[in-house]
Amino acid sequence: MEDCSIIKPNKSTKIYIAGHKGMVGSAIWRSLKSKGYVNLIGKSSKELDLINQKEVYDFYKKEDPEIVIDAAAKVGGILANNNFPYQFLMENMQIQNNLIDGAHKFGIKKFIFLGSSCIYPKYAKQPIKEEYLLTDSLEPTNEWYAIAKISGVKACQSIKNQFNKDFISLMPTNLYGYFDNFDLNSSHVLPAMLSKFHEAKKNNNSDVVLWGSGKPMREFLFVDDMAEAVVFSLENYLPESLYNIGSGVDISIKELAKTIQNIVGHKGKIIWDLGKPDGTPRKLMDVSKMKDLGWEYSTSLDVGIEKTYQWFLQNIKQIK
Repeated sequence: MEDCSIIKPNKSTKIYIAGHKGMVGSAIWRSLKSKGYVNLIGKSSKELDLINQKEVYDFYKKEDPEIVIDAAAKVGGILANNNFPYQFLMENMQIQNNLIDGAHKFGIKKFIFLGSSCIYPKYAKQPIKEEYLLTDSLEPTNEWYAIAKISGVKACQSIKNQFNKDFISLMPTNLYGYFDNFDLNSSHVLPAMLSKFHEAKKNNNSDVVLWGSGKPMREFLFVDDMAEAVVFSLENYLPESLYNIGSGVDISIKELAKTIQNIVGHKGKIIWDLGKPDGTPRKLMDVSKMKDLGWEYSTSLDVGIEKTYQWFLQNIKQIK
């Protein structure tokens, strides 16, 4: 077994952020910049096709980063996962396999893999601990994405175990914030609601129809808090291979809708379409492992949604 070279990054350490233009990647980029990191690498999908193994390996050879943060993924909500199962499975596996295997082959010392709380079983005991992974069946509406992400978690874990390299996985809860996807056909629940309530407010406070019963419980984390967790993981050695990242607090979809409705200022009715699926009944993360190491979230849901809505209003022309 090789010696575990624990990197103590300095402000000029070369860090590659895959997916740096996305919601999570851009938040990590902003956070690192604000802390004085000056040697960040980001490549657009036109500059570097992460699905192409040769391109990824050539990039690693040429750039030789010391740390890699994998925030690149094909993502979407229930509808998108249902409609494009093959792409969600295959493209996510191709992206992460190229990045993880390339990092291992080219001697990168630290790799941070970002996944999603959907890797855990649909009916996992609450709150969800890291060790519940692979103990039961997944939520069918997003199992394709989940299986891809589980394979990434296991790839990093096996490299950590077999080669003693600092490859770790962070599993965030439902994220929202600046640069989120507000497209109603492919977005997640919080930005979709924000967009719906805004449009309905403009349309004489027309009624808003939302999927399901509103009973499921969900946990949300402002994306800038997620970025802080990544920076914490980058600057500190985390002994285990998998960590949950969240607030440890959840809210019903019904309460979320009321909160967003109030922040947007929509005065119409909310109608729940009971013919549509609810998804997982509850999904709350046990975040005690990260808390014990010294990291916890700082942005309350109300404050985070208000910040997101203000950003949405300022950028509405680019979003539409």
